[in-house]
Amino acid sequence: MSVDQILTGFIYLAVVLGLLVLGKWLYDGLHRRFVLRTELVEKDNLAVALAVAGYYLGVVIVLGGVVSGPASFSVADDVIGLVIFGVLGIVLLNLSAWVNDTVVFSKFDNEREIVEDRNAGMGAVEGGNYVAVGLITAGAMSGEGGLLPGLVFWIAGLIALVVAGLLYDKITSYDLHDQIEKDNTAVGVAFAGVLVGFGNIIRLAGDGDFVSWNESLWVFGYYTVVGLILLPLIRLFADKVLLPGASLSAELVKDPPNLGAGIIEAATYFAASMLIGLTL
Repeated sequence: MSVDQILTGFIYLAVVLGLLVLGKWLYDGLHRRFVLRTELVEKDNLAVALAVAGYYLGVVIVLGGVVSGPASFSVADDVIGLVIFGVLGIVLLNLSAWVNDTVVFSKFDNEREIVEDRNAGMGAVEGGNYVAVGLITAGAMSGEGGLLPGLVFWIAGLIALVVAGLLYDKITSYDLHDQIEKDNTAVGVAFAGVLVGFGNIIRLAGDGDFVSWNESLWVFGYYTVVGLILLPLIRLFADKVLLPGASLSAELVKDPPNLGAGIIEAATYFAASMLIGLTL
């Protein structure tokens, strides 16, 4: 590795760190109902910690997708492109998280649940939501193809994620909203895993260079349909194979809820999304 390459790498790193700070400022500006330092240091609010950690991870994932895009002929052009698409990606991340929250959890105030009620289950869902939409945004903005295809696949990916969230609520034997509102952390962690796993599948659908609308839309549709079909099958697998002799739903909603079961279900969904990327 040459000296020029090392210096260029540090320049890119400095730009990415600057964009990460910008992402923090935007998050603080959009969530004026609480002060992060107060919630974490003085109140030890785990729900806020989970949500914010997911947000920062989502921002880094988005910026990773932008950095992995095509290089230009000069460092200056690369930096300009990184700043423009980085800012756009951060804005899209916050917008898509808001849309998903509004549609999937339309029955209550998510921020109140996290800040005032200190609902760790909702915090886990919020953090998982940020990671999921970060994966989708990164996939849409990676590779060559221009802004329009990226925005189209971002919108399509967001719609697919919302559908997956609503489908999950239908295939479970319990009411997702009701359990989250009861501060059920196990259910929140499990659903966060669903969001992240499906977001990773959508990332695979939008990843790579844009070739043509026909080919790209076919690939996107293929991965989306596969993900939606496998969603109930993966849950059945986790229920019958990973927890033989026990009901996963019963473990998640019993008193007290089994957080370990929620972690196993979440890990199963993410692992399945990785296997889909490697095999299908």
